Amino acid sequence: MSLADAVIPGRPVAVAPGVHWVGALDPEMRQFDIILRTANGTSYNAYAVRGHNGVAVIDTVKEDFAGDFFARLWACCKPEEIRAIVLNHLEPDHSGALPELLAAAPQAPLYISRPALGMLKGLLKDGLDPERIVAVTDDTRVELGGRSLRFLPTPYLHWPDTQCTWVEEDGLLFSGDVFGCHFCDARLFNDRAGDFRFSFDYYYQHIMRPFREFVLQALALIEPLPIRLIAPAHGPVLRDHPQTYVRRYRQLAEPLLANEAAGRDKTLLVFYISAYGNTARMAQAVRDGAEGVEGVRVSLYDLVGGEPGPFADLIEEADGLLFGSPTINGDAVKPVWDLLSSLTLVKVKGKLGGAFGSYGWSGEAVGLIEDRLRGLKLRVPRSGVKVKLIPTAEELAECAGFGRDLAEQLVGRAGPRHIDFTAPQALSA
Repeated sequence: MSLADAVIPGRPVAVAPGVHWVGALDPEMRQFDIILRTANGTSYNAYAVRGHNGVAVIDTVKEDFAGDFFARLWACCKPEEIRAIVLNHLEPDHSGALPELLAAAPQAPLYISRPALGMLKGLLKDGLDPERIVAVTDDTRVELGGRSLRFLPTPYLHWPDTQCTWVEEDGLLFSGDVFGCHFCDARLFNDRAGDFRFSFDYYYQHIMRPFREFVLQALALIEPLPIRLIAPAHGPVLRDHPQTYVRRYRQLAEPLLANEAAGRDKTLLVFYISAYGNTARMAQAVRDGAEGVEGVRVSLYDLVGGEPGPFADLIEEADGLLFGSPTINGDAVKPVWDLLSSLTLVKVKGKLGGAFGSYGWSGEAVGLIEDRLRGLKLRVPRSGVKVKLIPTAEELAECAGFGRDLAEQLVGRAGPRHIDFTAPQALSA
């Protein structure tokens, strides 16, 4: 391994002629933003881009690592050479060293996205001269002499303020969190570092997946570019076949399951778990009722037989979601909550939802599930079905009617139902 390919304390790493990595490594990080596990730590990537007339600094690092950042930055330029400071994203792991950098290079304007303006006020409590702030647009250019920067809006990947910076003369994409991952390797480059494929996909699933429509919008801007190198804000610098990672995002963002009905059918998923078979019988009746509605394809899943993760792909493409659970100790059972909690990573807003289940004493599970579905912004057009202990033939018929009603809602054949929350059923549900 060449020294040029490795991170050495205090030294910048050349990623292209006149372009240096000036970030920091955090190999001991094991959990990021509470929700992400980081078995290999992470890196905080920042870059210095030199032109004939000066230097642009793109992103900084987490405040605790500011010393590493400035040691590398001042090794490749002087403070007075800095002509521009660019923040692709204002989250603290990218902006922690910003106040010190602004003070060290008072001549340099700060280039940020327009949505970042409001966030900047919360970041810099002492304020910043408005004359130094440039809210960029698609037409903004930063000329460095022989090199120019322009900006690609990539909102909600994964904050409202995120953007990419493009050096068109060299085909360099400074992508912010897009195409990044939490994987720390001192060899820095994708063709030298260890196998980080799992970390790349894991990062996408937890950070980008909830904003899939914005991923697709960003890809529409990025895919036509003649990219030679992608420099993300975390993880390896992608210099070897960078378009492979763009294509991987396309694969991850596109629907994973082909709809053999070519979009003609609506899809309804029925998830259930059953302690003594009662909720299972209800689930089967719900399915049977829904299947009687033309244009609706119904799938039934027993949560005892599966982990929540693989169901996420199904849920993302479905039109309606129903959940069946018995009530145990005044609550729905854990596998149901595990699946519901996983839906924060999937776009479910506007999907149809509903709940059903058997109970022995009080029957709170159905109402609790419905509350969670509403909290996730699903449509819950009617109250669920609760059955005490073993369902009778009449109660199973009610379950079938419940499934039929919701299936008709999916295909637009049923009028909207208005739930009276003062009614005893609504209050007890």
